[in-house]
Amino acid sequence: MRRMISFVMGALGGALVGATLAILFAPSSGEDLRREIRSRADRFRDEIRDAAQQRRIELERQLQSLRHPEIPIEDR
Repeated sequence: MRRMISFVMGALGGALVGATLAILFAPSSGEDLRREIRSRADRFRDEIRDAAQQRRIELERQLQSLRHPEIPIEDR
């Protein structure tokens, strides 16, 4: 759990630094920049959602194995 929290915090920190640098050094117009930032934020959100879903599936499998140790993992 700590690794996941560390990953999320690191990703958020990196996104914040990246967005700040993009705003400071971007050669594009304000509208283009806002569109790009919005697009990257949407992709980042989707990646976080996918990672959370994968972790949830993994934890549910672990819970099942603890509740029903007699059922092989392949049959779940």
